Parts: sequence; C-alpha cells; structure tokens
Amino acid sequence: MEEAPVIVQPPSPDGGRRVAIRGEYVGTAYHLLDVVEFLRRAGLPESDTTLDAPELIEWRGGGPGAWAADG
Repeated sequence: MEEAPVIVQPPSPDGGRRVAIRGEYVGTAYHLLDVVEFLRRAGLPESDTTLDAPELIEWRGGGPGAWAADG
C-alpha cells in the first residue's frame, strides 16, 4: 500500500499538529482550516470531503477532530 501524500502527526502539547506533504514539512496546523490551506498551497484538493480520505491524508494519533494532546 502506498503512503498518503499528506501526513498529519499527533497533537503536540499545545494542540498543534505537524503536517508534511510529499515528505516535506509544510507547517503546524492548529485546526482543520490550516490543513485546508496547506492543501491549497500544495495544489491538492481542498474540499471537506477529502479530509478523511485515507488515500490523501494519513491522520496519526487521531483523526481530523483531534486537536488537543491527551494529558
């Protein structure tokens, strides 16, 4: 199985999630709109329906609704 082009890391203690697109770090997202913006800048689809598509985004440590680190 091929890795998704977008990897969203688990939430950090401040709630941000590091985002990589095609193996390159593009920034830290603090909510879904940040992820949408990173997708737009990279020329990837940005509609809400793609945010849970496993062929596009691999959400590590929780899905698109997880923004606060456990603790």
